[in-house]
Amino acid sequence: MSPETLAQVLRFLPEINDPNALVGTNTADDAAVYRISDEQAIVLTVDYFTPVVDDPYYFGVIAAANSLSDIYAMGAKPLFALNVVGFPKKLPSEILATILKGGAEKAREAGIPVLGGHTVDDAEPKYGMVVCGLVHPDKIVKNHPPKIGDSLILTKPLGIGVLTTGMKRGIVPDDIARKAIEVMVTLNDKASEAMLEVGVSAATDITGFGLLGHLKEMLQEEYGAKLNLTRIPVVDGAWEFAGMRVFPGGAKNNLNYLEPHLIFNGDFAEEEKLFLADPQTSGGLLVAVSQDKKGKLLEKLQQKGVLGVEIGIITGNKGKIVVER
Repeated sequence: MSPETLAQVLRFLPEINDPNALVGTNTADDAAVYRISDEQAIVLTVDYFTPVVDDPYYFGVIAAANSLSDIYAMGAKPLFALNVVGFPKKLPSEILATILKGGAEKAREAGIPVLGGHTVDDAEPKYGMVVCGLVHPDKIVKNHPPKIGDSLILTKPLGIGVLTTGMKRGIVPDDIARKAIEVMVTLNDKASEAMLEVGVSAATDITGFGLLGHLKEMLQEEYGAKLNLTRIPVVDGAWEFAGMRVFPGGAKNNLNYLEPHLIFNGDFAEEEKLFLADPQTSGGLLVAVSQDKKGKLLEKLQQKGVLGVEIGIITGNKGKIVVER
């Protein structure tokens, strides 16, 4: 669903007045958080989608990693997961078994069990997870607010939407496809550990609304940001296919919605703008961290074998994202 449509739908939800509901729908955060005691809060998220790769096993692995990502973005620890499945009757059940195997093995890597789920007949395969986690109520990492002057750190390269679209069309070479899959199957657990050890202002994971869309959710209307396009890490081969306009439909929807909030300083090609709004599957964390902690965070990420790149800064330019080279 496009961010514009989702925003219209959410307007009709009733206001949440429960004092124990620590994170709800008001800031479009990555997961819901509900306090159960002074020491513990439940973190709950759900995500599922149609196949982004042809291999059913890797579809399961990627979908599970993507679902777990929201827990890590909140600074929480996952506890268990439930499968969410839509599957056509016409396909062999062995395919579904392979998808679920991939999901279970990725959950096992995260140190959690899959305790059940729900399955329905559907016209096309869909798979994902409900994931439950725990966090201390005082240690939740929300997507808002950041602080003016914070550095923006990205922990995975962009380009997944472009490449998975190209993979569906059969035009992406195997070596580039493998690199895209490697990015998608990687958990954000180590990145989450690093930001918790350092202490950060805000964080979110980059998924369906693209870098610009999730950054805008972090900013709301109170803050701005400045991004440097040349600093943004990109999966090998992604720019080539972006130049061929191999974008999923969501990229254009995201860009159209965000356009009033964007300022491009200089001459930017349309594919460069679309690239920044490209929907990502199991993308990295976008972390806002103070200048005095930035170096320590980048060091921690490196020690844990996680990419960490400074791509921009939080500004006071309310609601505006400035992109430069």
